[in-house]
Amino acid sequence: MPISVASRDSSFRVSAALNAALVGVVRETLALEGCRAGEFSIALARDPELRELNNRWRQIDRATDVLSFPYAYERMRVDGDLIISLDRLFAQAKRYRVSPGKELLRLVVHGALHLCGHDHHRVAERQVMRSAEAAARRASAARVAALDRGLKALRRVDKP
Repeated sequence: MPISVASRDSSFRVSAALNAALVGVVRETLALEGCRAGEFSIALARDPELRELNNRWRQIDRATDVLSFPYAYERMRVDGDLIISLDRLFAQAKRYRVSPGKELLRLVVHGALHLCGHDHHRVAERQVMRSAEAAARRASAARVAALDRGLKALRRVDKP
């Protein structure tokens, strides 16, 4: 099934190149887990929306960088949504001194692994998830330049 990528803010649009890079990251991450995408979407949004969703679904009244909403996980098929805050993405890229594309890669991988069933609340879970994240980031490292170009195009339209 196709992986959809969309903006939740009408002031910016997702380019075909950014869409392709994001879809590639998701497919590579899921493949490393022995999974494939079912109904899977990625939405790029702003802090107010992430804060509202985080409060509604997790009872945490603050914005967050990525939220994962699983629908189903059957026969290695992953169905769910990732919602990523562009505001957090750009702020974290600056704080961690990495390119926005590299931070977007980290957020997509992290969210996709949550949809595969990974978690990081306990030490043992965190170690497994961090190892899976590192492997997926290495597998998709070549996509960082395309992610950076796509995000630069977004920033020209609407600077967060």
